[in-house]
Amino acid sequence: MITTKLHPRLDNGINDYPEVKGFVGGTLKCLCKSNKVEVKVDSQTVHNHACGCSKCWKPEGAEFSLVAVVSRDKVNVISNADKVEIVDETATIQRHFCKECKVHLFGRIENKDHAFYGLDFVHTELSEDKGWSAPQFAAFVSSVIETGTPVSKMADIRKDLNNLGLPTYDVLSPELMDLISAKTAELNGTLQK
Repeated sequence: MITTKLHPRLDNGINDYPEVKGFVGGTLKCLCKSNKVEVKVDSQTVHNHACGCSKCWKPEGAEFSLVAVVSRDKVNVISNADKVEIVDETATIQRHFCKECKVHLFGRIENKDHAFYGLDFVHTELSEDKGWSAPQFAAFVSSVIETGTPVSKMADIRKDLNNLGLPTYDVLSPELMDLISAKTAELNGTLQK
């Protein structure tokens, strides 16, 4: 049983939103009542995870966001692009949000030397389409403390995430951390294959 409001798509278990083999993407929509920003994602996502960082958009009352990764050439704003702005242009991940409802739709890395350049981070919870990749892990779990979660709740939060089958990390998953380190080694000329 979940004891903390983690995220609307996690609180009843991750099996409520099963990944569909052959799924090829869908449309994300902001939360405005009308003239919604629409972002077309023409691919299945990978590395879907619950993120506790203080930068990601989270649904009201949620401790975590849900973020997945997709190739940036598969992400296109198709409606009301004039409403899209970047939260912080100096941030590593430039989060694109609707300036009216404040929902983050996708994040993009512009630094060509970053290990994740060419990838966008998307919030598939903003899609009515069914079949997106399922969450696989929880990242930056301790960071929920920075957004007001009492330290005393952390053991229960980790237990809840683990009970859902989501390993918890205070960084990204080991596979993603390996990619970052490999890119750093490549830039330093020390990469061994």
